[in-house]
Amino acid sequence: MLNFQYVNPVRIIFGEAQYQEISKNIPAGSKILITYGGGSIKKNGVYDNVMQALNGFSVMEFGGIEANPHYETLMKAVEIVRANKIDYILAVGGGSVIDGTKFICAAALYEGDPWDFFAKRVPVQKAIPFGTVLTIPATGSEMNSGAVITKEETKEKRAFGSPLLYPKFSILDPTTTKSLPVSQRANGVADAFVHVIEQYLTFSVNAPLQDRFAESIFQTLIEIGEKYVKNLDDIETAGNLIWCATMGLNGLIGCGVPQDWATHMIGHEITALYGIDHGQTLSVILPGVMNVMREEKRAKIVQYAERVWNICEGSDDQKIDAAIEKTEAFFRSLGIKTRLSEYNVPANAADEILNALKEHKMIPIGERGIITEEKAREIIKSRM
Repeated sequence: MLNFQYVNPVRIIFGEAQYQEISKNIPAGSKILITYGGGSIKKNGVYDNVMQALNGFSVMEFGGIEANPHYETLMKAVEIVRANKIDYILAVGGGSVIDGTKFICAAALYEGDPWDFFAKRVPVQKAIPFGTVLTIPATGSEMNSGAVITKEETKEKRAFGSPLLYPKFSILDPTTTKSLPVSQRANGVADAFVHVIEQYLTFSVNAPLQDRFAESIFQTLIEIGEKYVKNLDDIETAGNLIWCATMGLNGLIGCGVPQDWATHMIGHEITALYGIDHGQTLSVILPGVMNVMREEKRAKIVQYAERVWNICEGSDDQKIDAAIEKTEAFFRSLGIKTRLSEYNVPANAADEILNALKEHKMIPIGERGIITEEKAREIIKSRM
């Protein structure tokens, strides 16, 4: 097992009707900005519950944060924060709203161009504190310190993070998922699944506990994923799905193990270029990474086949083939298309995607840094 340090300071408040906990976790006298997305929280009762919980605080709001939050939109919120001396932010939404809020918290206190966090990898030195009310389980952003932001002007989707960007607290209420569209539910399951596999499907470093943690999340997602997508009123299943997604990217299963993230890096470029949902791009690319990199990942894919899918007969290659097939079938059971051609991506798209990866210095990628331009091209072309 590799050396590691692990700290996670986020207070998790799980369960139904926990809104009263919001005011207990925000300092008295705080000047608060609520951030949210397209406005669904004003239709499903979440907004009213949050505002009631914040009675007595000075509250402003900023809505319209997109899926794959846009830098341009977030900078408007930064100006509001600066002009009104906001000193606490409450993100009410899914991963995009929470990621966008992390950027706002850092950018509002930065004196230079906030795109420096991405283009120049300038470290975050200070940030406004924030909490979250999670409405879409998927990214784990409610319990980690990273974020992914899209600059619409240049079609760039970039990541950054800082220990200063952990939420102070996160409300995880499974009832907030009841009004989610089926597509968002499916994307959330796929995103959580791929987060886990990026930290698992690499090479062994004798970390059996982390492997078992990851395998338990896989098995739970496989068991409840389709049920969660199709049964909107099943609050117990929603609660288990939320906890899987949160545990999938709060750092715990990644302690002391190598991590891949090639599927995410390629998927980010596809989302930025063609507007395909994040969860969909991951579902497209993962089977290609597994197949093209099967030799480098052989031992772990076989382990995944045997332990997660109970594929115990046949040669190692037969097990790998079957595991890839079952993984793709799982995504399709959620209603997600798994080929680029099904999203009308042009047949010659590999060049454009690779150019973006190279421009953003994302080649080579993978846990050993051996997914070269040629390998990435093979992965992309295999998923047309």
